[in-house]
Amino acid sequence: MTTITPHEELNVYQSAEARFDLAARHLGLEEGLYRYLKYPSKEITVYIPAVMDDGRIEVFIGYRVQHSLVRGPCKGGIRYSPNVSLDEVRALASWMTWKCAVVDIPFGGAKGGIICDPEKLSRTEVERITRRYTAELSEWLGPEKDVPAPDLGTDEHVMAWVMDTYSMHMRHTVTAVVTGKPLDIGGSRGRHEATGRGLLFACNKALERLRLKPSDCRVIVQGFGNVGSVAAHLMHETGYRVIGASDIHGGLYNEKGLDIPKLVEWVHRERKPLPEFPGGERASSRDILFRPCEVLVPSAVENQITSENAHRVDCKILAEGANGPTTAYADAILQEKGIFVLPDILANAGGVTVSYFEWVQDRQGLFWRENEVNGRLKDVMEHSFDEVVAVRDAHKVTNRTAAYMIAIQRVASALRLRGLYA
Repeated sequence: MTTITPHEELNVYQSAEARFDLAARHLGLEEGLYRYLKYPSKEITVYIPAVMDDGRIEVFIGYRVQHSLVRGPCKGGIRYSPNVSLDEVRALASWMTWKCAVVDIPFGGAKGGIICDPEKLSRTEVERITRRYTAELSEWLGPEKDVPAPDLGTDEHVMAWVMDTYSMHMRHTVTAVVTGKPLDIGGSRGRHEATGRGLLFACNKALERLRLKPSDCRVIVQGFGNVGSVAAHLMHETGYRVIGASDIHGGLYNEKGLDIPKLVEWVHRERKPLPEFPGGERASSRDILFRPCEVLVPSAVENQITSENAHRVDCKILAEGANGPTTAYADAILQEKGIFVLPDILANAGGVTVSYFEWVQDRQGLFWRENEVNGRLKDVMEHSFDEVVAVRDAHKVTNRTAAYMIAIQRVASALRLRGLYA
């Protein structure tokens, strides 16, 4: 790759484009399909007026990008963050297209976001913003059009407000318009743990490939939100030794292993800062990434591993719990180091897979037991892993490029079969 500036490297949309370009070249994708699949179908910007608790009127900027509807309705989360940008939402929407395709579920990709800081807003303010955002987008949402889910800064209660607002506009209850909802209004058992559980299944397959056992593996988890804490807890139960964890407050390290059940209780039930847990030495959130381990799980935010620091990564398996934690320009360094990368569009696809199961259950009005959800998820993740590794071996490419090749080929095939309406 050519020399780039730090700003260019950290642009997640450019990273997404670079990986698409590389996989498309390996596939020999024809020029017309290349142009069609590279760009989003729709980009929607809304300006959201909201009455704050003190009576002021504020206007928030919101986005929804629909990348592809070729294989089915769009699917993708809604994030609330002061760092939301159109480029970020574009990248996340495209990743959702490829993520759905690599695990072969019948969705395209979308993503949404509102520029706000939910930590500085009351729950009533968040509700007002959510409902107005949903109302502004109601024309483009729906079980057959675009199905949102929780993401950074949002949760199942936000999804309940989206579902209720959309239902009020439709004049009947539409549970299948969102996933990641509370169980009492059409949510799925196993959805909360799905992303972390899917990551565990992918890691277990990687261990088989490398002829390792969980008991041989030290794990470091960067990011201790839903994905990171669930993954850490499930890996701990499976016999992995989780020696490091971090969140926005800092990191914690113990070579003998952290008491993960108690740490989860400390952070998520007692709501205490992770670094203050009495069971390890403090470390910074960034430095925890570079401690030696067998399995490294970056599950925080984008752009954590870059061309400037990838040489410091010291693991055998890199399992991307977050979307885009590694920049495109770090990929070659990780490859040179011989690190077995489980790319985000595979490793964290458990969440969208069980979101698909939730959508199916809502549409059927028939709900599954949790062991059935988990069993179906295991089958999807293991089969997808095997397909990615088979393409990797056949084409002598990285796992990431193999995953993109599978995904792009599936979407391109559907487009060829459908043709272009003109």
